Amino acid sequence: MSISVLIVEDHPVVRSGIRMLLTEEGDIDVLAEASNGREALQCLETITPDLLLLDISMPEVNGLEVTQHVREKYPTMPILILTMHEDERYFFQLLRAGATGYIVKGAAPNDLVSAVRAVAAGQAYLYPSLARLLAKEPDTVLSARELEVLQLTAQGLTAREVGKKLSISSNTVERHRANIMSKLGVSNRAELIRYAIRRGLLSIEDL
Repeated sequence: MSISVLIVEDHPVVRSGIRMLLTEEGDIDVLAEASNGREALQCLETITPDLLLLDISMPEVNGLEVTQHVREKYPTMPILILTMHEDERYFFQLLRAGATGYIVKGAAPNDLVSAVRAVAAGQAYLYPSLARLLAKEPDTVLSARELEVLQLTAQGLTAREVGKKLSISSNTVERHRANIMSKLGVSNRAELIRYAIRRGLLSIEDL
């Protein structure tokens, strides 16, 4: 089964190059293209791609605004940021807004393909040079919703219980948990509890 992608990029030459790269892969299909954020949001009213491949600096509606809108309206849609910016300001803003992955345009073609596959599968993907920033302050890139899921999960609630409290589906909770663990570099609930206590997100009395 192929991965359907919506490419959002304002430079036609770059957009064409990305399309050619992805369509050469047997498991990736470019479902549609948009030249700015407004067009992307219009496309999402009629199509549901498996992944949104999104630039940041665009006219009319930029990548940050698109990410915020998509997270509000389509909370489970994977979003991979593809940008020329390696500035940590953009990096943290986009991850807090709910981006699932972040890769720079200077990355090798095979890295972009790997990122598309990983993010479409529900995994977080961070370009290595930017992942080092995350290691310094990991919880600064958790979205407000991810922090809520982290706290409730650390308290021992099941995905269904967390979903009921936050009015989201258990599948959405599981996706948030996977992203949290990937971003924080932990692999189980015990490590989540230790992390939450260490960062002051949870007290012993909450357990």
